[in-house]
Amino acid sequence: MQIKAAVARVQGAPLSIEALDIEDPRDNEILVKVVATGVCHTDLVVRDGMLPTPLPVVLGHEGAGIVTKVGRAISKVDVGDHVVMTFNSCGRCPSCQDHHVSYCHEFFPRNFFAARADGTSALSKQGERINGNFFGQSSFACHAICHEANVVKVDAKFDLELLGPLACGIQTGAGAVMNALKISAGKSFAVFGAGSVGLSALMAARVVGAATIVAVDTNDDRLAMARELGATHTINPTRVDATEEITKITGYGVNFALDMTGMAAVIRGAVMSLAPMGTCGILGASAMGTEITLDEVHFMSGGRRLMGIVEGESVPEVFIPMLAELNAQGRFPFDRLVKFYSLDQINEAIHDSETGKTIKPIVRMS
Repeated sequence: MQIKAAVARVQGAPLSIEALDIEDPRDNEILVKVVATGVCHTDLVVRDGMLPTPLPVVLGHEGAGIVTKVGRAISKVDVGDHVVMTFNSCGRCPSCQDHHVSYCHEFFPRNFFAARADGTSALSKQGERINGNFFGQSSFACHAICHEANVVKVDAKFDLELLGPLACGIQTGAGAVMNALKISAGKSFAVFGAGSVGLSALMAARVVGAATIVAVDTNDDRLAMARELGATHTINPTRVDATEEITKITGYGVNFALDMTGMAAVIRGAVMSLAPMGTCGILGASAMGTEITLDEVHFMSGGRRLMGIVEGESVPEVFIPMLAELNAQGRFPFDRLVKFYSLDQINEAIHDSETGKTIKPIVRMS
């Protein structure tokens, strides 16, 4: 079967729209007709060679679509089901067995190596191997092969074009608040970085009833959006010291903070903004080998905590439908972050994401 896909062939270069061959799904695989896919910062990091994903490759890991074929061993979904494709996991390791699939012991190879577990790819072009199975899907294409572990069935009442970002970016931000930090009503919270992940965290903090919600970003337009979505305070760190300003706002620091930037200096500032017994989570992707320095006396004496968070520590088949329902109720309006593009416009979508013109691009596949 031939499909249309966006292929990353050269580090840092625009993706090329090409006709590829895709194999039929194996017994343990699912073929999905992709309706739309979100563009995530992780796709851009991989395109630029910051992670060891082999080229040429079809990226894309926030796909939503309709099941068209299922392998003989598949029981979770049927042909015609509406689905979101999320991150992949092995299902067998201690983390998976404990329902912490985002910390799967095979998370890196299952998601970043762009190959099946046996090293093969379902994609090719006139005999040339095209690496696929990125995050168990490679959904920058009109069709994608995924697995029971990373497919989530959703109600047909939801707008399928909108749901792809719930697979990673939106799930990561909201899950960090609801699942990992477990922020409760009345607490204070600061998010460093007001992109799609940070704004998702902010909206989730509003859902759970946080009393003080601070957004920190250098982009005034993003800060204005943060205000509209529930921030009680906004800070542009190019004008004031964010840590000092947060201390002024709260009197003692925030109960919870999240870093979206992956920048060591910003992470240090986020930790310094914590109240005693406060917790800071790290979501931002950094270059391999990046190190963080902290003020040990401040960190230890206040009983403060720093934790890494992957994919919002969610159980996707529970959390993704929940976020879709909250959106339908108007309580989690992530649809305000998105702009739609065609597959032929994918490089424009990427550019608009990188320059901050669009908070969350979604690429329609037809």
